[in-house]
Amino acid sequence: MKRLFLNSINFFLVIALGFGLGGCTSIRLPLASSSPWQEVQLSTDANPLDISFASADHGFLVGTNRLILETSDGGITWKERSLELPDEENFRLISIDFKGDEGWIAGQPGLVMHSNDAGQNWTRLDLGSKLPGDPYLISTLGKDAAELATTAGAVYRTVDGGEAWEGKVSDASGGVRDLRRSEDGGYLSVSSLGNFFATLEPGQEAWQPHQRASSKRVQSIGYKPDGGLWMLSRGAEIRFNDDSGDIESWERPILPIVNGYNYLDLAWDPQGGVWVAGGNGTLLVSNDGGKDWVIDPVGDRQPSNLIRILFDSKFDEGQAKGFVLGERGVLLRWVG
Repeated sequence: MKRLFLNSINFFLVIALGFGLGGCTSIRLPLASSSPWQEVQLSTDANPLDISFASADHGFLVGTNRLILETSDGGITWKERSLELPDEENFRLISIDFKGDEGWIAGQPGLVMHSNDAGQNWTRLDLGSKLPGDPYLISTLGKDAAELATTAGAVYRTVDGGEAWEGKVSDASGGVRDLRRSEDGGYLSVSSLGNFFATLEPGQEAWQPHQRASSKRVQSIGYKPDGGLWMLSRGAEIRFNDDSGDIESWERPILPIVNGYNYLDLAWDPQGGVWVAGGNGTLLVSNDGGKDWVIDPVGDRQPSNLIRILFDSKFDEGQAKGFVLGERGVLLRWVG
């Protein structure tokens, strides 16, 4: 009788534990039958961080450990390039941007390089020792003109090829973990701790702080195609700004799948699909504005954290560029 009683208790404990754990797991999303992404083999273990093209076929990829690769076939294959940098310094090339032959690279620590011949030659610029923060984002504006944003939220502009830089904000926003620039020259940033985000509208001289949409810390933030905002928060939450005229107005959170990994980036493809990438090969797409999601099969088999999604819309529709960047040399190319 005692053994029967103990077995009964164990049985109910197992059932209770099963229900408890069941509330912490998620139903796996369906796997898409095909993928618009193609794996690209890179001969590096460094992390690719940014890509930009001078023409439809010719572009560059930059990343950690001084990584710089060049392509002449639209990103199908890549070959190593070298920059004239001191061997003893291990630079993190974090941002690259081209507008025609005019190109700029921003790196850490304290690196800015300029090219006016589509990347055939690069000139390193002297930023001095008083730059607040490290270079984080570089944007090409035109001939010899660019804007540089730093990890301290400072923004500088040059119109003479980097000989002189003019500060565009009166007070930096503090440390940032994510920073984006809109086509019209506005900026978004996420604080280093993810406890708030800030905006810098064109013409403003000071960052405007804003409360996050929930108690969960912000991972990254960016612009929607319609001018509104999107936000990724810890706990794999996706939020969309539901009123482009009200930065504080956010829709209810979307949680396509909770697998223990945060989402790290979000982007729209040329056909309007919404893509989100994250830890452990997480790559999801929604073709109805975020209501329904499926798992991309190519992303799903990547043994890597997928950290960035890039789409370059400056070329004709048939030459659209898209890439997913992952840690340890993982690169996916958009084939539509």
